Amino acid sequence: MRYQVTHTTCYEYAQKVNACYNRAHLLPRETNFQSISTPTVTIDPIPSTGNRRIDYFGNRAYHFSLTDPHKTLSIKVRTIINLNHERPNFMGELAYGATCSEVLDNINNPNGNVETLYAREFLLKSPMIGLMPELVNFAQDCFAPNKPFLNAVGDLNTKIYKEFEFDSGSTTIATPIKDVLEHRRGVCQDFAHLAIACLRSLGYPARYISGYLETLPPPGEEKLEGADASHAWFSVFSPGEGWFEFDPTNNSTPNNQHIVTAWGRDYSDVSPLRGIVFGGGQSQALQVSVDVKRLD
Repeated sequence: MRYQVTHTTCYEYAQKVNACYNRAHLLPRETNFQSISTPTVTIDPIPSTGNRRIDYFGNRAYHFSLTDPHKTLSIKVRTIINLNHERPNFMGELAYGATCSEVLDNINNPNGNVETLYAREFLLKSPMIGLMPELVNFAQDCFAPNKPFLNAVGDLNTKIYKEFEFDSGSTTIATPIKDVLEHRRGVCQDFAHLAIACLRSLGYPARYISGYLETLPPPGEEKLEGADASHAWFSVFSPGEGWFEFDPTNNSTPNNQHIVTAWGRDYSDVSPLRGIVFGGGQSQALQVSVDVKRLD
């Protein structure tokens, strides 16, 4: 299966920007399930500098700067994604594998293999995810010691899906997890952060995944161009078994409609666009358009 993903970001500033320096995570990464054609990056005005690199987590980052005054900025990234292998649907197999206590023992084993030692960095607090007793209280009933670990994570995934309401106007990028937990509403980013915070608070490594989710129109209607959106979910590590992805927004394990862009400790590691702006006034208008087009 092949997709063409077009992600367009447009800024309009109240006053001229004298210079800006930016980092974009808009170039999808290679994984076991997807390969990427060379993305086309179009920036208007033409940047003064631009280069691609691989960041600490193995994501494709694009750095660019503009040093000429401008009042608008447009960044368009177009990528062809080839989904080479069917993602395994393990929802029916969650009752097998290591138990919660076995996973904790193996995670804390100082003689663990390299992959386990690397995963342990995803136990730590990160800029947007803290470790709190409230999170342990919320999640611990899912994680009985002798319960299969992936079954427990699946129960946490379902608990967030059932007890929280998707509400696009209830949070912002800066909303703390404790507020999401208190008000029981948020968006995909909030639900991914909440699940990761619960898992880390209980001693299990988990990481944040950003990407895209193909949305299908109602029967008989044409899909609107640009109507798709960025998406977020999480993955959890089980020693000897690997990383497993869960989507709490949809109470599912990601399938071939999930396209991975980047992963890291939390949203701050993989935000689509981040930078410094000199000038621009006190306000700006932002428009984002995402189109996930199935080619096959």
